[in-house]
Amino acid sequence: MKTTMAGTMKNVISPETGLLPEPTAWQRLCRRVFGHHSMTLGVVILGTIVLLALLAPLISPHDPFAQDVSRRLVPPVWFEKGEWTHLLGTDKLGRDYLSRLLYGARVSLLIGLVSVMISALIGVTLGVLAGYFGGRVDAVVSYLLTVRLAMPVILVALALASLIGGSVKVVIMLLGLLLWDRFLIVSRSVTRQLREAEFIAAARTLGASSLFIMLREILPNLLGPLTVVVTLEIAHAILLEATLSFLGLGVQPPMPSWGLMVAEGKAYMFFQPWVIVIPGVALALLVLSINLVGDGLRDITALDGRN
Repeated sequence: MKTTMAGTMKNVISPETGLLPEPTAWQRLCRRVFGHHSMTLGVVILGTIVLLALLAPLISPHDPFAQDVSRRLVPPVWFEKGEWTHLLGTDKLGRDYLSRLLYGARVSLLIGLVSVMISALIGVTLGVLAGYFGGRVDAVVSYLLTVRLAMPVILVALALASLIGGSVKVVIMLLGLLLWDRFLIVSRSVTRQLREAEFIAAARTLGASSLFIMLREILPNLLGPLTVVVTLEIAHAILLEATLSFLGLGVQPPMPSWGLMVAEGKAYMFFQPWVIVIPGVALALLVLSINLVGDGLRDITALDGRN
């Protein structure tokens, strides 16, 4: 035992100084990530859902659009009348629930990611311009932000979706145009702090243009704070999409959507409750995992800021 311990210590102790080597930045980051248990749980759940969504065309046991009314409302396999050919049962039209659940994950993730990308583009652009130039530019952007905050997102989305008509593209555009306020607030606040920094003054002295400074000096410093906002807004967008689809103004049938699956199963909730429990639990797990990852990133970036 003593020989083993001595050999181990020789491997980790520096022969020059006799001290433990300083961990690298990557090692410190890994320790913080895996030491944050809630974030680790969120990464595992989110990674599993994303992997299942990406592999949906390969692992789906049935066509998610194929109907067989003779096999409608078959219960999941753990019920007495369940069948192994339909592990999670079938819906009111006889479509395989597992297949629709997997393809519904693709729809939710697609809408969440693309709509947040649009929101981030709008919000970060306005925030950096307002924070860097200040003055009248900041006043105009502040007015736009006030107008946006005065409008309830869900009510505006419902009104516009009812006028335009629901579809995946409409939901993405509506959410992308309505969820940029947090990106603006964070990017403007950070930009106002950075514009007086020494490296920004040095870039101006060297003759760098305002566009160059904003793109090459300010934007890279926004990645940390905005990463947290991205995760939280993706969860927000997924919930809003499910709400719109549940009300019949989002994703339209026969396209699989978790919110739409809950809406289609609400008529059977007292007799076959699994038709709403399964997509509801899937939606809750997805949003929970994204929020856990976002909270973990916030804690890690706050710790980096203190260090």
